[in-house]
Amino acid sequence: MFDHVKFGVSDYAASKAFFLTALGPLGVVVVSEGAPSYGVELSLPKGKVSLCLFQTDEKPAHLHLAFVARTRQQVDAFYRAALAAGGKDHGAPGLRPKYHADYYAAFVIGPDGHNIEAVCHAPEA
Repeated sequence: MFDHVKFGVSDYAASKAFFLTALGPLGVVVVSEGAPSYGVELSLPKGKVSLCLFQTDEKPAHLHLAFVARTRQQVDAFYRAALAAGGKDHGAPGLRPKYHADYYAAFVIGPDGHNIEAVCHAPEA
């Protein structure tokens, strides 16, 4: 269902330490990290689902939910359906090579202002 969940935290260092320590017994490690404003991605090694944290002063903090799509066509269908349901465009379907070469995603803003994404990691069929 989820590809990743990303949310803002008020104390990046403390939150990162907390989640690494609390989730360490489950095998969770840092799989990528940028500046605190971009954040850290936590996952099982070679895992397919991740938890991402980033520094923010927003209240309430921004919430980003990413859902797994098996195909790029599903990403396209998600985008059309979400807009038809009242979502606001936040990034039309397309490749996002800054994440990786086959990262195909679409983004909408939901009714409460949250960033909702569908993402397919598979190469084009």
